[in-house]
Amino acid sequence: MTNSLIVPCAHCASLNRIPADRLRDAPHCGRCKSSALLNAPFDLQQSQFANQIKGDLPLLVDVWASWCGPCRTFAPTFTQAAAELYGRCRLAKLDSEANTQLSAQLGIRSIPSLILFKNGQEVARQSGALPLPQLLAWLKQYSI
Repeated sequence: MTNSLIVPCAHCASLNRIPADRLRDAPHCGRCKSSALLNAPFDLQQSQFANQIKGDLPLLVDVWASWCGPCRTFAPTFTQAAAELYGRCRLAKLDSEANTQLSAQLGIRSIPSLILFKNGQEVARQSGALPLPQLLAWLKQYSI
């Protein structure tokens, strides 16, 4: 029997049990039937936050705003990281203007900000945009 992981759906935030050896096989959500894992960042909303940080796969959140130049410059790097980390880490974007309450709850003081969650807990935070090699090296410190 293979090891199963609990993974929140990128679309509906439902928790799905997925065999570890099938993570890279584009698993679908049992509830909404969409792809549970994406190879691109998904939009994180206040209403789904509590479920999205649960599960066995880490979640890296990019807190950004549309008016922020460094945020827009960092977006392609974050998208590239999502493709590279597919099946090992989920990546989400949190629009700080559309989700002001969650941004305040997370204590966001500057953007872009990266927050890494594992097993429902924040384990690391990084302010500012990073080039892809530095981003991957930063995540490697946390076994990702």
